[in-house]
Amino acid sequence: MIIRWLWLALGWIAVGLAVAGAALPLLPTTPFLLVAAYAFARSSKRFHTWLMEHKHFGPLIRNWREHGAIDPWSKFWSMVAIGLTFGLSVAMQLRPSILVVQAITLSGVTYFILTRPNGPRGGA
Repeated sequence: MIIRWLWLALGWIAVGLAVAGAALPLLPTTPFLLVAAYAFARSSKRFHTWLMEHKHFGPLIRNWREHGAIDPWSKFWSMVAIGLTFGLSVAMQLRPSILVVQAITLSGVTYFILTRPNGPRGGA
């Protein structure tokens, strides 16, 4: 029973972060929705169904689950966030070794995001 409540709490925390991410370009939405769907699947059929059928969030989750896809709008904002993150690091004059590690990591993330399919034509 305690494990179920922990999954439920994790699901709601992830939903909260996803909602914040919808408004803040530096905070991702889709990864938090995937965590929420995973947590709700283990804790509450009702909340899992609600999330999967949600007008805005459901298509993002289904697009990933069914097609391994990230929609173009999410890709765009991911690239903006990555660019701003690295730009801020440069502006803060972080040590070159940190910038190199960050550049390598962000390059890998960029490659992963941009090589995912967009999903089915006509929407998710």
